[in-house]
Amino acid sequence: MKDGRIVKIGRIDESLGDKVLRADGLVVAPGFIDMHSHDDLVFFKDIANKPKIFQGVITVVCGNCGVSPAPVRRETLDILKSYTGILGREVSFDWSTYGEFLRKLEELDPLGTNFAGLVGHGTLRIAVMGMEARDPTPAELEEMKKLLAQSMKEGAFGMSTGLIYPPGIYSRTEELVELSKVVARYGGYYATHMRNESDAVLNSVAEAIRIGREAGVPVEISHLKVAGRRNWGRMAEVLRMIEKDREEGVDVTADVYPYTAGSTYLAALLPPWAHVGGEERLKERCRNPEVREEMRKFIEEREDWENFVRRAGWENIVITYSPSHPEFTGKSIAKVSEEVGKDPYELVFDILAEDGTDAGMIVFLMNEEDVEKAVTHPYVMVGTDGLDIGVGKPHPRAYGTFPRLLGRYVREKKALTIEEAVRKMTSLPAQKLGLKDRGLIREGFWADIVIFDPKTVIDRATYENPRRTPEGIKHVIVNGVVEIEDGELTDDLGGKVLKNIYSL
Repeated sequence: MKDGRIVKIGRIDESLGDKVLRADGLVVAPGFIDMHSHDDLVFFKDIANKPKIFQGVITVVCGNCGVSPAPVRRETLDILKSYTGILGREVSFDWSTYGEFLRKLEELDPLGTNFAGLVGHGTLRIAVMGMEARDPTPAELEEMKKLLAQSMKEGAFGMSTGLIYPPGIYSRTEELVELSKVVARYGGYYATHMRNESDAVLNSVAEAIRIGREAGVPVEISHLKVAGRRNWGRMAEVLRMIEKDREEGVDVTADVYPYTAGSTYLAALLPPWAHVGGEERLKERCRNPEVREEMRKFIEEREDWENFVRRAGWENIVITYSPSHPEFTGKSIAKVSEEVGKDPYELVFDILAEDGTDAGMIVFLMNEEDVEKAVTHPYVMVGTDGLDIGVGKPHPRAYGTFPRLLGRYVREKKALTIEEAVRKMTSLPAQKLGLKDRGLIREGFWADIVIFDPKTVIDRATYENPRRTPEGIKHVIVNGVVEIEDGELTDDLGGKVLKNIYSL
């Protein structure tokens, strides 16, 4: 390796190198790419991005689920900060454009992992419209297009949506098509947390594919799943739908994390209309007895939204973090409700009245057979959908996703070969991102390399103990810099901010 790139592959005189890493009996693979991450603000607190680098993740793709830290408008900054709060609240947001945000990251250079970012559709909407539950006016749509085009020129790889979350949930397909046409002009892709991942999952896949077809943009379906017990077993239908549309010429792929539980903010339990106006209005509604009753009735009766309470049940919703009630961390709503002698709805409303969008949860929604079908499909890559901001009990996927795939699904279950697993974690996402010199071990490519033991690699993070680092990841090299040697962090970092080739 020289100047961060691979110079030669083959037999090389050891005396020519400054450092020699032994890999006898180990697998030497390209660096893993976390296709669905929420590490946008992590580097300001943990520049090494330790949860990911210990997994062998060398590049994180951020700005997913419709939420990115830029572009920013001062007049709606408070709303944006409240809806990026789950990514970390200590950051000052002293930038306006997407390019300025990337420059702030570059000022930290080098980073622990490479950073690649998407523009959040929700962030665009907040900048232009605040938290309004309506269609944009023609002028507002044009303003969103301008902000998106500018962000693409400044380095973004595409646009993401979070269509179960406000404000994305308030948008119609036509709005997303128009914005995605801008993404297509700059060679980007459209990543979507779909409108529904449970009863209406097929309709949601159809919407994502329609956007791809009409906008002429590649599509990435985020954290592919079928949620809710009555939908278990439908993953085969979803995958057949993706295969059919690929045959018809739509570039649609997906990513998945190998767990049966998801995680998001606790406020996602509330009806979409409860979020209108932003976090302070949400808190006010949670304090109002009459509105509480309206929200309870909506949750109990309405099926036309991503209703986590109906899909999972209180016993399967676990609090990961509550600033006002840290003693609830790691316990299900059902258990806390029993312990404190309070109705589950009243308990949730009380927590959210104080914590707003800061409180988090894990929701057990999927079954293992569907997860395995997704994990092993040739057009599905890997994403953690995880981060750790240092509080509460995060989802173990933040620390274990990639070693879990190699240990559990390759070695133990033999559900896929090690070569196919490595492809899902390296060259497949690199191809989707348009990274022409990453994702493979090839002369002239950037030296992003993971060396792991196929006999021992495994995740150790659990829901009870989520911050345990994995086993079997021996050496990690980022842009030619050895960051992990013999399983231990070195004092060196090599990560960079990566940019869409149209911005270079």
